[in-house]
Amino acid sequence: MNTQKVAATPAPATSAYVQAGGLKLHYLDYGSAGRPPLLFVHGGAAHAHWYDFVAAGFTADFHVRALDHRGHGDSAWSDPPEYSTMRLAEDLHEVTEQLDLRDFVLIAHSMGGMVSLNYAAKFPGRMSRLVIVDSTLRLTDDRAAMMRERGARQSSYGTLEDLAARYKLMPSGSTAGPEVINHIARNAGRRSEDGRWRHKFDRNVYTQRASIDGIPCFEKIRVPTLLVKGETSPRISAEIFAEVRAVAPQVELAEVPGSDHHVMLDNPAGFIDAVGAFLKRHA
Repeated sequence: MNTQKVAATPAPATSAYVQAGGLKLHYLDYGSAGRPPLLFVHGGAAHAHWYDFVAAGFTADFHVRALDHRGHGDSAWSDPPEYSTMRLAEDLHEVTEQLDLRDFVLIAHSMGGMVSLNYAAKFPGRMSRLVIVDSTLRLTDDRAAMMRERGARQSSYGTLEDLAARYKLMPSGSTAGPEVINHIARNAGRRSEDGRWRHKFDRNVYTQRASIDGIPCFEKIRVPTLLVKGETSPRISAEIFAEVRAVAPQVELAEVPGSDHHVMLDNPAGFIDAVGAFLKRHA
């Protein structure tokens, strides 16, 4: 595992597509074909390029890919909109089958963590190790309502440069450098038919958010599992971790210093160190 200090330089990748859930889904392939597979899954309103700054830390040992969920990045949008957690989990299952991923490592951030928990609980057998990165493991009614309200907001920009200049990571608190955020922003915009630039995700992803409890999923997960917490993020509290361990004692916890919710952007080297150590322990 390459755990040297990671520069703010995105790893090269090629774009590819796979059919899942009746849609054309996009993924990035960072290379190392023939090695054990590793699949990154991003969070809500994000995209596969969230992993550009950490992918190179894993390609020495794994064939690394990063998926765009439906309605995100360069994947197709659902019409009519269907973005439930289980629908995304079923997409993930179909992707693993189409790409013939076996004994693969699954690493998922934020909303993608909840999707991956449901995938792992419903479709065991292919995944060998699971890493959940700073996910809200119990999404309450109040928090889901806030997300639905956010989904109703619309914004557009005259140029990609304008979008990038005004781009902000949500939630606030990120320690990512401006060059990292600029890279993420420039991969987050698409020019619409009216000439305006808009974010590359379907706002219905938020408008359809519903409360969900991921803790029961851990009862069905038997593979080695790591929860990664951003140092200043409140999402994976000591109380939540205790609940998880009560039903799944194999689950481990790692806190990445100098990071908030967007761990892989805030401290790429720390993220690689924490996840790499876990993967070595459970090789």
